[in-house]
Amino acid sequence: MNQTSLDIPQIDEEKTRFKMEKMMEKYKMLRLQTPEDFLPKITTTYTIKPPSFSNQFHSTTEEAALKKMDWEIERDQFMKRIQRAINRLTQKERRILVMLYMQDEEMFDYEIYAEMGLSQRNYYRFKNKAFYRLAFALREEVYKGGKP
Repeated sequence: MNQTSLDIPQIDEEKTRFKMEKMMEKYKMLRLQTPEDFLPKITTTYTIKPPSFSNQFHSTTEEAALKKMDWEIERDQFMKRIQRAINRLTQKERRILVMLYMQDEEMFDYEIYAEMGLSQRNYYRFKNKAFYRLAFALREEVYKGGKP
């Protein structure tokens, strides 16, 4: 079969990189975040509710605990998915993403390429390749024309 006859969709590299940057920023924020609305209310409130003879009534504390538990499960799944994908990258790619998004201390691009002993140009090549390969590992690549 002729290779040119295959209908291989084109990947939009810029949109793919942008999507990966957003996912990594989300990862960074999830490490620090516990929403206030998941915490139970402490002040008493009075509501008129008819008596319920089923076991479907939940107090605000129970609802907050269930909501927080669901959120934490979702957060943990997202974070583990990112971590597994990053572990599949090369050492340099992994190091760049870890230093940018997965440490407590925030680092900037110029600090990272200086610490790694890379030129600015090579650093950005590795960084872009890392986002590109991360998108494939996560199956989150963006195609031109919206094709999967």
